[in-house]
Amino acid sequence: MKLRIGLGLALAFGSPAVAGTRPADPLVVDRVVMLMRHGVRPPTKFPAMPPEVTPERWPDWPTKPGWLTPHGTAAVARLGAADGTAWRFHRLLPAKGCPVPATIRIVADSDQRTIETAKAWAATLAPGCTLAIDHRPQDAPDPRFNAIESGRAPLDPARADAAVAAEVGPGGFAALDARYRPLLARLDAILCGTPRPGCGVSGTPTGLAPARADKRPKLTGALDRASTAAQILLLEAAEGMPMAQIGWGRATLADVTALGEFHALEFRILARPRAIAAANFAGLAEIVREGLADGGARVTMISGHDTNIANLGGLFDVHWQVPGFAADDPVPGGALILERLHDRTGKRYVRLRYRAQTLQQLRTAAPLGLQGPHDRILSVPGCNARGVAGLCTLDEALAKLG
Repeated sequence: MKLRIGLGLALAFGSPAVAGTRPADPLVVDRVVMLMRHGVRPPTKFPAMPPEVTPERWPDWPTKPGWLTPHGTAAVARLGAADGTAWRFHRLLPAKGCPVPATIRIVADSDQRTIETAKAWAATLAPGCTLAIDHRPQDAPDPRFNAIESGRAPLDPARADAAVAAEVGPGGFAALDARYRPLLARLDAILCGTPRPGCGVSGTPTGLAPARADKRPKLTGALDRASTAAQILLLEAAEGMPMAQIGWGRATLADVTALGEFHALEFRILARPRAIAAANFAGLAEIVREGLADGGARVTMISGHDTNIANLGGLFDVHWQVPGFAADDPVPGGALILERLHDRTGKRYVRLRYRAQTLQQLRTAAPLGLQGPHDRILSVPGCNARGVAGLCTLDEALAKLG
């Protein structure tokens, strides 16, 4: 049974057959770089949103605002075990014993949730081993995860705002508000129950706080608040809260999935455009490049945030959808994985995957078993190495990083 589980997970994480490569000249995975969103957390503020959004009291959580929960820790631990099985199959980790320190690199942002996510993942990736985690003291800003605000990669405000306008499209934010009016109305019904003046998120038109050299552009108004409220409902569901607590009993899991489009929309407008993504990801791009280089660790794991995932997704123009989540919405514990591969001649390639637990897997906290996590190879536009759609040469992948 253990062999079946191990091989099943390993094949899901990228055997040559799954990749569609020629059996006579298989590609071999020799490096992986994983950018992972932290696990399930409460809202980052208390109260979760301004009081005019809803008269209801938001549910209680078992940890401080923004901290990884015990439920989230357990979910991340399941992923560490699955990743370890896959990478031992590819011989990136030893079949027995602990990895040599130089072969694995773990980097975490300085928030409690990202540090604890890295710890929980590492503990099951290589049980019984002590793996070093590179992070700043908790809550001390880390420029690698904050390249724009830290001044490491200043924005060009005009280019950034133009990129946002291009994503918003004709008619501007007014047209976008009109397009999403039915979904905004559904969110207001969940937040307010009986309609009442001044309640909900849709009363203020969406706008934009423009970019500065040291600050990313930010949405204001309806779509900004809708993104926040939708993410809170999603986190409640992922935490495994009873349905009577999710949206005060007025939301279904189908609502949670549908409303997640607001969160993904915010990232499409503000985080995926290249003019913004390249600057914001600049500090992490260096770590990714090092992980793909010959002298790099075999396994590089970065424990970061949904914005980081959206930035990297935008740079490669890749898209994903995990059951229970809106398209391109970064899942708690979900990860973009860059696999470096080589052929018999030593030529290097890169492909991208998205690995995450489904919403149902997160809610139930059940063992992943034979099914394993959701895992898909992603199509990278413009890459067609060896005639395989979405497979990049190493040089093509590095160029996309900026």
